[in-house]
Amino acid sequence: MSELHNGGAARELISFRVGAQEFCVDIMAVREIRGWTAATALPQSPSYVRGVINLRGAVLPIVDLAARLGFASAETTARHVIIVAQIGAQQVGLLVDAVSDILTVTDAMVQPTPEVASDTAKAFVRGLIALEGRMISLIGLDHVLPDDELEAA
Repeated sequence: MSELHNGGAARELISFRVGAQEFCVDIMAVREIRGWTAATALPQSPSYVRGVINLRGAVLPIVDLAARLGFASAETTARHVIIVAQIGAQQVGLLVDAVSDILTVTDAMVQPTPEVASDTAKAFVRGLIALEGRMISLIGLDHVLPDDELEAA
């Protein structure tokens, strides 16, 4: 079943900021939201992987979502947040600037990603939502970690 075609029923998304941009993900993928915790760097990891943290005895990789989306890497402060998300069988921490809101949207509210966007942008952005004067990009989490890195993580 496609992320955008689930019968037109309302669904909840959690919105967050990365720099000046606002994004959202399906709330069903979110396991918890935590304050920033310094991560232990891993050698030879991609530039967008900040490292790992200990989450109740489990090793959780932390992905700097700004760097992964092609923006300047975040300079972490105590205000940054880690969204713990389930991506396939793997739990991953997504480093974002702040969590903004919980949105209830229908499929009709989600506009397709413009054709001018690159294939890479389309892999991440599944659609755009215009809401209360804001433009929010719906992120598909299945491309945050490439398949080979998802298995290695």
